[in-house]
Amino acid sequence: MFAIQKNLDEKSRKALPSAFTNTVRGKLTDPHRTGNVAAQFAFVSIVAFPEMPSNFLRGIKNRTRNIPLLLAVTAALLLSTLPALALDDIPPPFGFHWNDSMTKVEQVLLGAKAKIVTKEKKEKRNVWTVEGLVQPGLKRTLFTFKEGFLVEVELQYEYPDWSIERYNDRMGEIRRYFDAKFGTGKLVSRSRDTDSDVIQTLVGYQWIVGGTMLELFYFSAQRDMMVFRSITVTYKAI
Repeated sequence: MFAIQKNLDEKSRKALPSAFTNTVRGKLTDPHRTGNVAAQFAFVSIVAFPEMPSNFLRGIKNRTRNIPLLLAVTAALLLSTLPALALDDIPPPFGFHWNDSMTKVEQVLLGAKAKIVTKEKKEKRNVWTVEGLVQPGLKRTLFTFKEGFLVEVELQYEYPDWSIERYNDRMGEIRRYFDAKFGTGKLVSRSRDTDSDVIQTLVGYQWIVGGTMLELFYFSAQRDMMVFRSITVTYKAI
């Protein structure tokens, strides 16, 4: 995303159509109602059989007296698992897994009838540009591999007929969805550059869970009546 903005700055001196076409595009289940069965059983036994030996009754009372302690221990054990669940990584999209091999990813993409448009090597990383993955508004997807294993997936969405209001609504929907899933995201960018004849706007949010990062960005570039807008969602293993 930041690479797109940088490239646009470098080429903003040229005619805007060229810059636009070549550079800018870049439930919870129902709760179980578990009753205190042992206590209920002891109460019924005492009422129904008043002639029972006193030692037996005292044994029942002792056992029921220990139930609150057992419940407290059980609750503590359940709560102790919550931090582990909270630290689970955010998985990449489309059913992939972090550290999937390039061979495996390519086989899945070909099986899905997607097209690998380019394969590039950038800073010791392999970057594939893929088109044809079926999702509303998804223009292209970038898969990044480090030492042959999947470490990043970037989804680039474009809606040519949308107004800025619809883009704002869509950004809000996606952000609220991620907030509900991964906690409140951090605002990492809110800028508007008017130093050149191309007005650029960048708004971004970030979520970090375990050893993974999720980023959501809105980017627009406008000159007079010509405008380019996009939303990107990037999954990263960190």
